[in-house]
Amino acid sequence: MPDAAARALSDEERAWLESQTSSLLDFTKHAVHPDGGFAWLDDDGVPQLGRPVELWVTCRMTHVLALAALRGDSASLALVDHGVAALTGRLHDDEHGGWYAAVETAPDGTSRPADDSKQAYAHAFVVLAAASATAAGHPGARALLDDALAVFADRFWLEEDGLAADTWDRAFATRDPYRGVNANLHTVEALLAAHDVTGDAVLLDRATSIVTRVVHEFARGNGYRLPEHYDTQWQALLDYNRDHPADKFRPYGVTIGHLLEWARLALHVRTAHGDAAPAWLLSDAVALFDRAVADGWDVDGAPGFVYTADFDATPVVRTRLHWVAAEGLATAWTLALVTGESGYRTWFDVWRQHVEDVFVDPVRGSWHHELDVTNHPSHLVWDGKPDTYHAYQAVLLPSLGETTSFVAGVVRAAAGHGA
Repeated sequence: MPDAAARALSDEERAWLESQTSSLLDFTKHAVHPDGGFAWLDDDGVPQLGRPVELWVTCRMTHVLALAALRGDSASLALVDHGVAALTGRLHDDEHGGWYAAVETAPDGTSRPADDSKQAYAHAFVVLAAASATAAGHPGARALLDDALAVFADRFWLEEDGLAADTWDRAFATRDPYRGVNANLHTVEALLAAHDVTGDAVLLDRATSIVTRVVHEFARGNGYRLPEHYDTQWQALLDYNRDHPADKFRPYGVTIGHLLEWARLALHVRTAHGDAAPAWLLSDAVALFDRAVADGWDVDGAPGFVYTADFDATPVVRTRLHWVAAEGLATAWTLALVTGESGYRTWFDVWRQHVEDVFVDPVRGSWHHELDVTNHPSHLVWDGKPDTYHAYQAVLLPSLGETTSFVAGVVRAAAGHGA
């Protein structure tokens, strides 16, 4: 049974979490792009209208707004419509199917692809946004979800591997030989949400298959220092991007935040399976969490998670990214809830205070997306504050109780069954 300490938030903690939920939502609402979709936001929350509209940003913001709408924020529902309209309109490739990675406005005012690649990472977020919008009652979201799931099944799912491929060209004619676990991570998240909305057991089966391969095979087989990059045979490419270690999406080495995120997702899969869940889902989640803390937290003389480490635990990119701290919060809370061990709640308390002390921007809003090794704002990996998804989910999760996805947790909490 969950430890009562894992559930019981003080009034001060509840107030802080709710204030962050509210302020992050307010920041999200700034991102509307007048040409469609959601714009990249700078440090002040000003939309960068001359910059391409990214598919993943539009999907993440639509997802956040759908969760807010489910929580009773009526103003968010109209913005969900703005997101869905972009996903069924300017971001959708009507000729070849699927979605452009990014679009821009041409000089004549029409929309055109700025990046016409078809990426599993971004397509996973289409599924997530569509699932959340469906739960929020958007009339066009279920058709969008069905389309996104069909594209995933037809183009990205590799049945023989039990995993998802990564990237195609625009016409789905040539598939990139690169395979990666980042896209698979977000595919698990998306499939769990879609399963909760549709009840389709195949989606849970595929999410479970991915977690089995990545967590119980790849991570466990490497001492839980998970390799991120692979060839077509799923052989690890341990030197991939050694010369570009601070890449936003494909950094070299072990990505500390992903160890935490995979741990949380394994726990969500465990909850989805109930009494039939294999025991390793919990033990592997604990091992991933322990590895992330040992290799990533407070390892270079200042509080904070490093972005990446080498396979011998040597820090590589020491920059602190907000999303890693957010995943630390979310995973510590989830482990406290499912194990009843107060030590995880202690970690939640430590990281909540860390976030409040260094990441929250009380002047300009949202969280600093990146800090340097002295915990001051920097821009080595990220510029601006492009989205609120990781932070919003982290401060929302403690109000949801044990859940299989954020959308399921919000629906349940709205019905009076939350934490």
